[in-house]
Amino acid sequence: MVVKDRGGVLGLFVLVILLGFVKNGEALAHAHTLLINCGTNENVTLDGAQWVGDSAPNKNITISTSHTIEAAISSIDGNPAYESLYRTARIFSEPLNYTIHGAPGNYFLRLHFYPFKILNFDPDQSYFGVETCCFTLASSLNVPYAISQKNAHASGRNSSFIALVKEYYIPVQTNSTVITFLPDKGSFGFINAIEIVQVFDKLFVDSVKQVGGNGADVGLDLQNRGIETMYRLNIGGTMIKRDQDSSFRRKWEEDWSYMINPDAGTQLRNTSRITYASPNDTSLAPLVVYETAKTMTNITLVVMRFFNMSWRLPVDPSFDYLIRLHFCELVYDKSSQRIFRIYVNNKTAAENVDIFTKAGGRDKAYHEDYVDAMTSNSNNLWVQLGPEAASIDQGSDAALNGLEIFKLSRDGNLGYVPNLGDESNGKSNVRFWLGIVFGIVAIAGIGWLIICVCKKKRTKDVKGKKSCGRSGKRFTLADLKAATNNFDDSLVIGVGGFGKVYKGELNDGILAAIKRSNPQSQQGLLEFETEIELLSKLRHRHLVSMIGFCDEQNEMILIYEYMSNGTLRSHLFGGDLPSLSWKQRLEICIGAARGLYYLHTGSEGGIIHRDVKTTNILLDGRFVAKMSDFGLSKSGPSLEHTHVSTAVKGSFGYLDPEYFMKQRLTAKSDVYSFGVVMFEVVCARAVINSSLPLEQINLAEWAMVCQKKGILETIIDPSLRGNYSPKSLKSFAEIAEKCLADEGVARPTMGELLCHLEYALQLQDSWLNPNDAG
Repeated sequence: MVVKDRGGVLGLFVLVILLGFVKNGEALAHAHTLLINCGTNENVTLDGAQWVGDSAPNKNITISTSHTIEAAISSIDGNPAYESLYRTARIFSEPLNYTIHGAPGNYFLRLHFYPFKILNFDPDQSYFGVETCCFTLASSLNVPYAISQKNAHASGRNSSFIALVKEYYIPVQTNSTVITFLPDKGSFGFINAIEIVQVFDKLFVDSVKQVGGNGADVGLDLQNRGIETMYRLNIGGTMIKRDQDSSFRRKWEEDWSYMINPDAGTQLRNTSRITYASPNDTSLAPLVVYETAKTMTNITLVVMRFFNMSWRLPVDPSFDYLIRLHFCELVYDKSSQRIFRIYVNNKTAAENVDIFTKAGGRDKAYHEDYVDAMTSNSNNLWVQLGPEAASIDQGSDAALNGLEIFKLSRDGNLGYVPNLGDESNGKSNVRFWLGIVFGIVAIAGIGWLIICVCKKKRTKDVKGKKSCGRSGKRFTLADLKAATNNFDDSLVIGVGGFGKVYKGELNDGILAAIKRSNPQSQQGLLEFETEIELLSKLRHRHLVSMIGFCDEQNEMILIYEYMSNGTLRSHLFGGDLPSLSWKQRLEICIGAARGLYYLHTGSEGGIIHRDVKTTNILLDGRFVAKMSDFGLSKSGPSLEHTHVSTAVKGSFGYLDPEYFMKQRLTAKSDVYSFGVVMFEVVCARAVINSSLPLEQINLAEWAMVCQKKGILETIIDPSLRGNYSPKSLKSFAEIAEKCLADEGVARPTMGELLCHLEYALQLQDSWLNPNDAG
């Protein structure tokens, strides 16, 4: 038993598993896998494998059950495949030992957690750590929080994570191994199931390529480092269940929800003739992983010529990561037909990759390993594949079959404690004493505080009477159901990434646009709060006003002023609305630009909209343009910084290539998107139309080609022909072209853009009214 002093922790808990299998001191040759069903004496059979109850007599398991609770529930919400396994758990606040005797070796250790509430134990209040073999596997683990994070980063999947499985690769160097679960002070822990899978093959080697190291190898000493599996993705294929991986019961997820643009890759499939390039690789991944792949679509080369197939994978900062890529050429029968680069975190990992040549032929599976370090402020690991620049014109692309990400311990530590906010951090001793100090200060000034609070309340009451119907008003769900006839679909006036937008009449007779979050939406609480916070403090004629919100019964609903003429896009194409005149289009662009200019300059650092497009430019009854949808908006960089480093968000076709490639957001990213809007206004067509010839699919690129050739007039909206000033269009197109410069520094500011738009309007007015000129 291992006993640790954790600063007065109420009760110590020790969970001991000796990884290996012996009988009377001799190894059990047939027992390479041990599956433990925790908190019960019942055995469970799943996927043809038996999970042994930890309370039942078993020669391989010795368990100390003092100060633990065997917990069970009758059924599980969501009906997961492992329901019969997750119905039981062992809850601990003091020592608990699982003991198994075995020989040294390498093992996969999987810990299963399903957070159900029972008795007085609330898993939301559970915090504990895990240690073994001198490695810290987890620190202050809160299972519900970890599950919520996985769901947040995997939004859009067919199903959500309702259980947490943490997998580790552990080198065992002695005949006795101890795994310790340590509840935080005043808390408890729980465990539903444990898997121990012996690994006879060598899955990892110590020498791998350093990302950004020009192909140089680096030593990792993996025999003395703990490894945690962060991601295991079957690229281009469906989920591979544990029973389909006969070697080590590994689960392989689908990859599409981790791609920046899932449409950037096209699936390849070949279910025959695939073999391993090396007999030493047969355990690295099942062949089914290599039967599917993703390759770049033809549209990608047009839409984002300098972009790549990109996967963004949230990880813990300040750790080293092993990136394993699985390849198998499924199409080409000779070399040099598919040549590409591999980028990790925007650094080159490999150049001139030729799968056929590396593997030694078609249908031969192999892998490549790379290592890279994440900084303390980096929590997204990027993997990108794209064609070599010299081979783009020959149609070369990239392909990938599988992807694994492993976290490597630093100084024996794999644990990471995220910032869970004051509620969870209050569990620590430091914050306990800070709380006492704060309490003393509060008591000392309580009289002053009471006076201030009372005064503030009176002020708030007065302001509340004045602010009725303005930003920040909280509506009840009943109010909004009444306003929308219980969210009748006949009242839907729009559908976006957040959810449906309904036309509603509030109880004071005011018409409103009521945007209700869809639970399956890829936007959520953060976007909801961002929009409320932003629109509550910003007011401008060319920004849509927020009337209020509703956050009742897990609903997220935003209420805006009603814009009777809808979106700019609806007046450009795709409907039967009357065509806008050139002057109207100029005035609308000017209004939207004024709204964005106010965002960019109205506060220190400004605010970057991050989703400028024609569907987010709304028109009121007089066709006054107003910017809307601020859920993705970000505060601009402070004075000492040139950009904001952030994950890429926005709409396909409008994205700034510099922002996409470098994750560096600036106000010039909005300028780029506005440039796309300007060409959309001129041409009255979708920014991406895959039904058109290849060179015309992407509006921005096609319009730029025509603009540089001086033939933009040939692709403009036919309804405009003969009804515009050629000088006005020329001025408009020239500034739009500058907005689409590859580098942000070459683009105009929103203020400069606004001046050019107003000049284009003057030219149009002079053309319409020549007698008034001068």
